[in-house]
Amino acid sequence: MIPAFNEERLIGGCLQSLARQDFTGGHEVIVVDNNCTDDTAQIARLYGAIVVREETPGVCAARHRGTLTARGQIVVSSDADTVFDAGWLSRIDRTFRQDPVRVGVAGPCRYPDGPWWGKVYARVLFEVVHLTYRVTGRVVYITATNIAFRKDAWSGYDLTGTQGADELGLLRQLRSRGRIAFDRGNPTLTSARRLTQGLAYNLVVSFLFYYVLAVTLNRATGRAVIGTAPAFRSDRSRPASRRYRLLGLTVAAAATALTARLMDS
Repeated sequence: MIPAFNEERLIGGCLQSLARQDFTGGHEVIVVDNNCTDDTAQIARLYGAIVVREETPGVCAARHRGTLTARGQIVVSSDADTVFDAGWLSRIDRTFRQDPVRVGVAGPCRYPDGPWWGKVYARVLFEVVHLTYRVTGRVVYITATNIAFRKDAWSGYDLTGTQGADELGLLRQLRSRGRIAFDRGNPTLTSARRLTQGLAYNLVVSFLFYYVLAVTLNRATGRAVIGTAPAFRSDRSRPASRRYRLLGLTVAAAATALTARLMDS
């Protein structure tokens, strides 16, 4: 399940990496069009994704819509600016099978194109999460780019939430219903575009204001007092024309589908 707002530049790579998964079980890819004004939805359909629309802005509303749409017993949540190695889904499936009453499986994310401090931050954060899990059996943080959960253990996302509510709120809910595993060896690779705003912006604006303050205040008041953080979708390079961009993505989608078919045969 992938929420998306104007992700035409990156969603193709995300869906290509999902098409190359070695997982042989049945699965569906759901992309939630959260009021896109670009070609995100069209590109997602080219790759065979189920596209649903959610008009309420915000990642929690989009993830809520996607989870309601999902027909499987396990919902895997990630982001449109994220890619995965071929064994990502298989490792999630294996971890669930190791413990039939487990309600969630989480993993780390990495920023391969990020600044040095962003890479260090992610590494240290998830090493602490991993160490805490090994010592106590308790997962203290999850990233929304890498969390899978049993749908029957889910009762809905906090729709008053913005950034962070789809992580901390979901984690709190799942922990109240059963055990969660943390697999340090199953990371996602996520765009570092927000980190390009600088360390000060990410500490003060992204973390303190839109994460800590927004989650706390919105939860306390029961409404979205602080809305969603601004999206960063600009590209420093000159974009190709819409016609040629879609042509290239169509060819890429066809090649990916053909490769997946040959792998299955």
